[in-house]
Amino acid sequence: MTGLRIVHAHGDRITATEPATGVELFSYVYRPEAAWEAPKPYLHPIRTLAGDIVTDYRPNDHRWHKGLQFTASHLSGQNLWGGNTYVHGEGYLELPERVGSMAHVAFDEIDADEDRLVIAERLTWHPHSGELWADEQRRIEVHDVDTESGSWALTWTSSVTNRRDEPLLFGSPTTHGREAAGYTGLFWRGPRAFRDGRIIGPDGEGPGLMGSQGPWLAVSGEHDGADGHATIVFAHAPENDHTGAEGTHPDHWFVRNEPFAGIAPSYAFYDELVLDPGDTLTRRYRVVVADGAWEREEIAKYLEARPW
Repeated sequence: MTGLRIVHAHGDRITATEPATGVELFSYVYRPEAAWEAPKPYLHPIRTLAGDIVTDYRPNDHRWHKGLQFTASHLSGQNLWGGNTYVHGEGYLELPERVGSMAHVAFDEIDADEDRLVIAERLTWHPHSGELWADEQRRIEVHDVDTESGSWALTWTSSVTNRRDEPLLFGSPTTHGREAAGYTGLFWRGPRAFRDGRIIGPDGEGPGLMGSQGPWLAVSGEHDGADGHATIVFAHAPENDHTGAEGTHPDHWFVRNEPFAGIAPSYAFYDELVLDPGDTLTRRYRVVVADGAWEREEIAKYLEARPW
């Protein structure tokens, strides 16, 4: 791979371009946006190597869905997801006093060489009232840019430390009583064209994978405008212990292809995750962006050939 080209518009965004094709693979936007949308940094647009966009931004059904972003839908009574807040027995309510934010503090590293691009960032998490609830160390690494397979990958690591004097409770609408809505954590919102896209897991496929566990999950869809398909793959790092077999709080997949395409490896799907004062929650994921409709065997072979 020839080194990616970085352009940093200070106070706004970082854009990464694949020099051989001139395709802007993504923009990492960190400027604050509307308070109602729980402002936080995000990646959008994300493109395949062919130049096709595989994220959505502020769709009219959920204005706070922005590409690929790290979220917390229910956090000790606050909403760092954005928009209406789910309240059991009442549904989704407009409660602006519960909508918080994740704020950019500084970049510790922005660099690219022949094999890898790195963005390392410090952030702070806040309830609506503005107190400091958590620090986050975030690292986004772009690697395995492969024109032959038409794919590239990023690894997203977030380490969140509780700065309160009491536990932080990470939850989701499902932990608060809504079935099959355990979304929180790293969340991808697909483009409208990916509605009704194919959901693929290691041992099955389809919307029935909602709430399941597995080392990876993918969605493929067909583009509007341009001919062809693309596939998005999410994979757990081994240390995530996504099944909870080694004592880590387990992760489960939030995935939909109707009424929109979305994936989140949720760390609080069925049960709240409790983070004690001073403790740190770390999750690491790989996201693969590929041209074409990859089959299960192709996805498994790709991941096996690129161990952590």
